[in-house]
Amino acid sequence: MPDTPGPPDDLAYRNSPGTRVTYRARQRRTDHTVWLGLALHLPAFLLSSALVLAAALALDAWLNVPVWLPVALWAASGGLAFHRPTERLLAHHVLHLHRPIPAEREVLATVWHEVTARAGVDGSRYELWIEDSDDLNALSAAGHIVAVTSRAVQELPTSRLAAVLAHELGHHMSGHAWSVLLGWWYALPGRLLWKALSRVKPRLIRTARTAPVIGWVLMVVLTGYLALVTLQATYGLPLLVLALPYLTAAVGRRAELRADIHAARLGFGQPLALLLQELLTDESGAPSASAAPPRAGLAARLLSHHPDHRTRLHHLQPYL
Repeated sequence: MPDTPGPPDDLAYRNSPGTRVTYRARQRRTDHTVWLGLALHLPAFLLSSALVLAAALALDAWLNVPVWLPVALWAASGGLAFHRPTERLLAHHVLHLHRPIPAEREVLATVWHEVTARAGVDGSRYELWIEDSDDLNALSAAGHIVAVTSRAVQELPTSRLAAVLAHELGHHMSGHAWSVLLGWWYALPGRLLWKALSRVKPRLIRTARTAPVIGWVLMVVLTGYLALVTLQATYGLPLLVLALPYLTAAVGRRAELRADIHAARLGFGQPLALLLQELLTDESGAPSASAAPPRAGLAARLLSHHPDHRTRLHHLQPYL
């Protein structure tokens, strides 16, 4: 196998018996998408912190539990993202993954060894999982989870399967996987509150319908006044919250493109491009663009955390 292109610290790998694999000194790094993503999760984190603090104050008033204890436990709970037993629970019960059967494990282990050896990474630090799905897809999560769909293992040629795994390894090596999980975890109290409010919303609407019109008018005027005062006092900063879903999605798309580039630098750019072209053809239903269905609306594209296949192919061209 010829040497693979890549940055100076990447390692070429020849898959021959007795080959010694040298690992990088730094197995992981963080790129700018990690810090941007965490910064965009800050409002949700502050809201969740306020909810946790309110719960801690209630526990202190009712059960004399020190306020600092629940707050400290919740702040430290993010470390569970790198706790292996917790990761396995996450894989089983949240992501609905399962361990590969022997035939799947044999295929994955060989390909994963090739990918991690090229990257100079200790592949045994990660755990390979399977998602029962008819899609050609894969995912990376927490600190050590790499999963592929059962269809991908069964149907993809080894070169394309290696490209998919190299893409997911790129997410781990760049810090994308753990940062997304931390953002999700620390926003969970606010998300649970929103879900609870959504459940009682129909009851509130039914109650509000029986209220007199003057009550509705007073509520609308009061709400508008409070909103105007808040915006004036904060120089309109709360309006930025409306843009957070779009900014977060943009950062997610950028992370996907960087993971593609990571796979290409390891020498898997061509099979990854072939796979993307195949997916693009399947989506359109025909090789010609004229037969393609209408594209998703602008809002849907801006809220998507994954770039479309054409964009990914465009960014891969310099690395083919």
